[in-house]
Amino acid sequence: MLKTTVNGKKEWLIEAMPADWDIVPIHENTFHIIRNNQCYTATLISYNADEKLMVVNINGNDYDVSIKDKQDLLLQKLGINASASKAVQHIKAPMPGLIVSIFVAVGSEVKKGDTLLILEAMKMENAIKSPRDGIVKKIAVELKQAVEKNQLLVEFE
Repeated sequence: MLKTTVNGKKEWLIEAMPADWDIVPIHENTFHIIRNNQCYTATLISYNADEKLMVVNINGNDYDVSIKDKQDLLLQKLGINASASKAVQHIKAPMPGLIVSIFVAVGSEVKKGDTLLILEAMKMENAIKSPRDGIVKKIAVELKQAVEKNQLLVEFE
C-alpha cells in the first residue's frame, strides 16, 4: 500500500496499480497514460529517494508528490515521523509475534531501510527495518522468541 500526497493537499491510498490504467513508456522518464478514457503525458522531473519526494509534470503542469510506503505508514501510526527517525534509539515490536529471523548483530552498521529482523504475526512475516543509519548497540531478542507489543527489539548507539 502507498499513500501519496500531491502539492501538500490531495491524498490517495493506493492498494495496487488499478487495472484500468494503461501506461506506456515514451522516453526514459516520460510515459503516456490512459485512464478513464483520458490521455496524459507524464514526465518525472526529479526524485529524492531519501525524502520520497518527486516532481512530476503531467500535461504541462508540475506536481510535487510525496510517497509513503507501508513502513512509513506504520512508523507514522506508531508516532515516529521521518525527522524524528534520526533520533530513534530503540526499535520496539509494533505487534505481538514471534522472531523468525535476525539479520544484524551487536556492532553491525546499518543504513536506513535495512531489514533488522523478521517478526511473524498472524501467519504473516513483517520485516522490521531500520528507521535511520546507525550502529546496533543491543539486540534484546533471540531467534524463535515470542514478543509482546512495544517490547524492545533493537537498540542503537
